[in-house]
Amino acid sequence: MEEQEIHLRDYFKIIYKRRYTVYTFFTIVFIVVLIGTLSTTPVYKATTKVLIEKVEPANLTLPYPYYAPYEPEFYETQYQLIKSTSVASKVVKALSLENTYEMYFKGEKITPQGNKTKADVLADIISSGIVVTPVKNSKIVTISFMSKNPEFAAMVANSVAKAYIEEILDMRMSSSRYSIEWMSKKAEEEKAKLEKSEKALQEFMKANDIVTLQDRLAITPEKLSEFNTQLIRAEMKRKELEGLYSKVSGINIKDAETIPYISSDPTIQALRNQKLRAEQNIEELSKKYGSKHPAMLKAQEELKVIDQKREQEIKRVIASIKNEYELARNNENTLRRTLAGTKSEAISMNEKYIQYNTLAREVETNRQLYDALIKKLKEESVTQQVQTVNVWVVEKAEKPETPVKPRKLLNLLLGIIIGLFGGVGLAFFFEYLDNTVKTPEDVESRIGVPVIGAVPLLEKKNEIIEEIIIKEPQSVHAESYKSIRTGILLSSATKLPKNILITSMAPEEGKTATSVNLSLTIARSGYSVVLVDSDLRKPRIHQIFRLNNMSGLSTYLAGATPDIDTILKTPLMNLTVIPAGPLPPNPSELLGSQRMIKLIELLNERFDLAIWDSPPLMTVTDGLILSNLVDRTIIIVRAGKTTYDIIKRGLKLIDGRRKDDSVSNVLGIVINGFDVKNADQYYYKYYNYYPSEKEEPKKTI
Repeated sequence: MEEQEIHLRDYFKIIYKRRYTVYTFFTIVFIVVLIGTLSTTPVYKATTKVLIEKVEPANLTLPYPYYAPYEPEFYETQYQLIKSTSVASKVVKALSLENTYEMYFKGEKITPQGNKTKADVLADIISSGIVVTPVKNSKIVTISFMSKNPEFAAMVANSVAKAYIEEILDMRMSSSRYSIEWMSKKAEEEKAKLEKSEKALQEFMKANDIVTLQDRLAITPEKLSEFNTQLIRAEMKRKELEGLYSKVSGINIKDAETIPYISSDPTIQALRNQKLRAEQNIEELSKKYGSKHPAMLKAQEELKVIDQKREQEIKRVIASIKNEYELARNNENTLRRTLAGTKSEAISMNEKYIQYNTLAREVETNRQLYDALIKKLKEESVTQQVQTVNVWVVEKAEKPETPVKPRKLLNLLLGIIIGLFGGVGLAFFFEYLDNTVKTPEDVESRIGVPVIGAVPLLEKKNEIIEEIIIKEPQSVHAESYKSIRTGILLSSATKLPKNILITSMAPEEGKTATSVNLSLTIARSGYSVVLVDSDLRKPRIHQIFRLNNMSGLSTYLAGATPDIDTILKTPLMNLTVIPAGPLPPNPSELLGSQRMIKLIELLNERFDLAIWDSPPLMTVTDGLILSNLVDRTIIIVRAGKTTYDIIKRGLKLIDGRRKDDSVSNVLGIVINGFDVKNADQYYYKYYNYYPSEKEEPKKTI
């Protein structure tokens, strides 16, 4: 089979087929973006500009200050200082936000959180909203703040610049070299304590294998629960077997079958049935012969052998009950010991883990003290760095007139793009997931079997597809069956196949409707056709033609109806129907019998064509048996339901049962329920070419 070639037009076909998916997704995305954009409260951004310069301490040899070159670390320190909570706290105090925040944070209730006061919470909000951006190739930085209130945004931006300058002045006055030296010494002491406690913890972990201990502790509750559950089950099983064993241990062999466990044994049941048949045989022979007759003696000997086997089998079952009881008792004892050991191990591990946690907490406490000292030491170092900083406000923030969020035009444009591309992507994704039959071209390219016809989907729910040829002979559906008839007639250059099997992969795919309509169509062409309902499990053809189903194919194959003429029904000219007959207990055996082969030969002699309606291939073996007996097979699939995988499996099954491995008898595939509207424009125009009005009067079958 050739590899399927994808063309650009195939992508357009998918988009057209899934156009409602694209429309729906686009509409939803666009509406969501539109509503989100229109409902979003505008956000305003105010920006102030400041100039920051680092000045080195005065040089006694120079009459003027010495300005240091650009240092990235220094300026990054300034940026972090501007965004610090200490600067934000000064802004909160300068604007009296503790008392006036409700004017600017409408609808928001700010309350103390934990150890933080309301002022601290406000400072965190201001700090998180400050954005510092350096201006490229300059020492100027912009300080921005966004708010739903444009006036408040400008006030905060200007206040941050002012508070930053005040913070630098405060740091200059509060810095102390002594504090740095003291903290450095204290940090060394805490570092030694930390290293000592960490060493003690590591030695304890190494000695007690704490790494695996944690894993074992984690799974110990599960193990205890599991062992406890197993013990309960083992105890229940032991009690059950103990009760059973107490019943059978001293019982008489003759009374053993009164115990359900023994009487339900398959072997004992079989021996009981054999004994019953042997006793019946003796009773029947006793009517003909005397007690010393060889036949009677043989029958009595067989009964004796059966009794001996039965007694041996009962002993075997009793022995097996004893063995199972002993095994259950041993298993219960083992689980009790295991559970006790696991509990002891858990107690020991918990004691070790408590000691480990004590040492770990000591390490964590020492580390926190050490980290706090190091952090404070770094903060003091930062203070020393900014002791010589010059800052000027070069441009104050003005009240913004236009919001920066939402960007309506951009949002709508993105909504359109995302909606279109997302909808198309979703359409292709749905198409990828859909592995069902769609069009004849897809079937032929992916399966390699010709499609001899496609029957459109019924648009009216009250239409009956099995009566379409009679009631609407000029309809598009009737023309579809005529097209299938033509394909069959032209399938062989020499002669028409004598018998054709109509089957499907699964139920409700339209095989019976195709069998009926195809038989009617070919019969109307002047050929003598016999339609055989070989679905001996769920027959329907007798209902469609309103025929008596008391006799039919099943009775003929079973030999109950020796004359074939008694099962032949002729509802219409040139069309003979053989109903399925009563449901037999062994349909597969009847269909594969020699009488079935003779019936096929007989029908081949009397009719131009025999059409066999069979059960689905993938549910029972009947269809596979019939496909090996007929000349050609037509497979019915339903668009949008039958998958390509199941078609391939069905074809493989058919070809695997052929006597001639080099030849496949599959004539082709018929697609039922073909959706013309979602197919190519060619199909739509082709199927709409036929008139919708009925030119022939309606008839009934």
